[in-house]
Amino acid sequence: MSLLNDVTKSFVAQSQEILGDNLVGIYLHGSAVMGCFNEKKSDIDLVVVVNTLIPDNIKRQYMDMVVELNAYAPKKGIELSIVRKDVCRPFLYPTPFELHFSAAHLQWYKTNPSDYVKKMNGFDKDLAAHFTIICHRGKCLCGKEIKDVFEEVGKEFYFDSIWNDVKNAEVEIITNPTYIILNLCRVLAYKKDGLILSKQEGGNWGINNIPEKYHNLLLPALEQYVSDKSIKWDESLMLDYAAYMIDRIKNYLDFNYIKL
Repeated sequence: MSLLNDVTKSFVAQSQEILGDNLVGIYLHGSAVMGCFNEKKSDIDLVVVVNTLIPDNIKRQYMDMVVELNAYAPKKGIELSIVRKDVCRPFLYPTPFELHFSAAHLQWYKTNPSDYVKKMNGFDKDLAAHFTIICHRGKCLCGKEIKDVFEEVGKEFYFDSIWNDVKNAEVEIITNPTYIILNLCRVLAYKKDGLILSKQEGGNWGINNIPEKYHNLLLPALEQYVSDKSIKWDESLMLDYAAYMIDRIKNYLDFNYIKL
């Protein structure tokens, strides 16, 4: 965990210097707080909360810091969102964000940083899931305590957020098998038992809660999640599994509760 600690420590110190009094707090979520962080496979998930809008020149300075630090981060890099405090309590959904970064956007920023800081803002449904993890299992790296910044996310918003990750599973499972196999378990565990789990915890839950024939997918998915082992997947079984899991998830829904 030393690389995680080194990167987050530097991130906090530089964020405090750049954002100054506008910084409310920095909060760690994702695999790093859910017991399944892997330097070869995981990113560092962060939410930065500020009081007011950030001018473009400060965004540019901040992004330069993030990109430089990202080069020293684990292979998958840093993923962060900056949000205003007034969208955290009361919680607003879909949630507006002031700035976002992940490795997927690195080339855009390097190619045209001015364009990036002007356009990288908007609304992100994923933040409902991130805020939920922060409230239940997150870590405050600096600033105000979690309970003083974040309001509990409504169940309908959390589900809508995680449902977005799996609603196209019957297509996406072929190209992204490990992610979809484990995520389907995580979503079903929430709808069936009200559990808020990591992907790895979701897969382990699935071993005890879904038909044994699908263990031939779950076990290798769990193994690949923590290793680089190559898996020869049974595509027919994957498609059958995706259809079964989507049907199970829908069976637990109150269709007045959320529109799919």
